[in-house]
Amino acid sequence: MSVTILGIESSCDDTSSSVIRDGVMLSNVIASQAVHEAYGGVVPELASRAHQQNIIPVVAEAIKRAGIDKSELSAVAFTRGPGLMGSLLVGTSFAKGLAASLDIPMIEINHLQAHVLAHFIKETPEDDHAPSFPFLCLLVSGGNSQIIKVNAYNDMEVIGQTIDDAAGEAFDKCAKVMGLGYPGGPVVNRLANEGNPKAFTFSKPHIPGYDYSFSGLKTSFLYTLRDKLQEDPDFIEKNKQDLCASLQATVIDILMNKLRRAANDLKEVAVAGGVSANSGLRDAFLDHAKRFGWKVHIPKFSFTTDNAAMVAITGYYKYLDKEFCPMDAAPFARVEAKLK
Repeated sequence: MSVTILGIESSCDDTSSSVIRDGVMLSNVIASQAVHEAYGGVVPELASRAHQQNIIPVVAEAIKRAGIDKSELSAVAFTRGPGLMGSLLVGTSFAKGLAASLDIPMIEINHLQAHVLAHFIKETPEDDHAPSFPFLCLLVSGGNSQIIKVNAYNDMEVIGQTIDDAAGEAFDKCAKVMGLGYPGGPVVNRLANEGNPKAFTFSKPHIPGYDYSFSGLKTSFLYTLRDKLQEDPDFIEKNKQDLCASLQATVIDILMNKLRRAANDLKEVAVAGGVSANSGLRDAFLDHAKRFGWKVHIPKFSFTTDNAAMVAITGYYKYLDKEFCPMDAAPFARVEAKLK
């Protein structure tokens, strides 16, 4: 008998719903929120309100595109956390109502675990691109920078993580001080492709083990702008391509240095999260594949950002293990080091 999972993702500012049947994606609908651009970052209250407006049409569209009736659903998988509490509450509440009305189980999903398992989404039954266990995964997004050892679908160990800012956060904040708008990551990436990555030197942290830190880099970048602007008020406009290229090269170097050391004997290495859409980081993975014999796994662009297909595929594996959650499950904003 087929297992059909509806996934719901509402952890930040994207409302998404997906249907996956027996591991194969039938639909993946995402509604993004443009309202935050004017504020230079996500405004939690506005995000929550937009989710309330979007969730019913998004879920309805996902079911329609999948070509199924809601009565065929086996379970509802929803992002329980981490994320913005107001946003998570919308998705959690809707999932509870839908599951109760259809009398089907609910499956709680850890947002970070879902990013990792995005590598297991199949678009056709013949897809065979998933990593083999165990493998190492670099999870990089606006809110998280982690190195995760993935032993199984339900066994992930965080061996390194940021102690302050995440890599995506560093991109966004540095872009903001240059007046490049929000989200800054894609703009930095585009301008970096036109610049010289060795034009400027920014400080790199010296953190023991496999943990990351990006606050020092952000401060170094800010001080560089401050000093140069005193000499030339048009400094940013004249040098934005080189600034972006140097910033991006520094972030990637920090990320890959720790990942290289953590890999040791593991030769299968994956990248996940929103920053995995960065072309410089993708190139670095391909370069390391050649230099160190890694078998690298880089997700499709559509699976890098927050999406419900990664929630649904995680829900599919949890369903097979009968890992359901109670109706009173409450969302959580933060997560501990062990991914479950």
